[in-house]
Amino acid sequence: MTASPPIGHSTRFVALEQADFQRLEHAGYLKGLLQPFKGKGSLGTWASQCAALRDDVIGLAQQRVLPQARAYPFSLLDVQLAQQATGAGTTFLRWRNLDRSSMGVALWEALLANPATPGSLIDELYAIELQRIVLNMQISLTHSIARQALECANKAAQAEAAYLRRVHGRTASVPPTTKESP
Repeated sequence: MTASPPIGHSTRFVALEQADFQRLEHAGYLKGLLQPFKGKGSLGTWASQCAALRDDVIGLAQQRVLPQARAYPFSLLDVQLAQQATGAGTTFLRWRNLDRSSMGVALWEALLANPATPGSLIDELYAIELQRIVLNMQISLTHSIARQALECANKAAQAEAAYLRRVHGRTASVPPTTKESP
């Protein structure tokens, strides 16, 4: 969902396309979400796959979107696209001013409204913002799914331990839960 620049308009920003996502290890859809998850480790494996997909999407943002958004002529603007790492292990794209004192979409909106912003960049700034919104959503979703799958795997391990205690009449140890956040 990107805006097409007017005919004859030079394009400085090239949005990601389906082929970019097909290069990732997994397709960009929830193919594995509604599977039976049979067998030990299947949920943990799926959690790892979701975390890897999240990391691949972050890689696309870092390798394909940020270099374009930081290149000339965008590098001359007072507001630029940057990456923000979170404590949860994700990296999102954010708009920030040059002195890093302010961050957020309001900066992009002000940049668009500013008469000093060249009109020739407006369509591309819009395309960059749409790309940023979608990538951040994809990063957030894959991170959340990975975290939920890992929590589910830990709960399944606890359920198995309780089951084995009852069936075998003895204490069954619960495998240690993974502290690593996907």
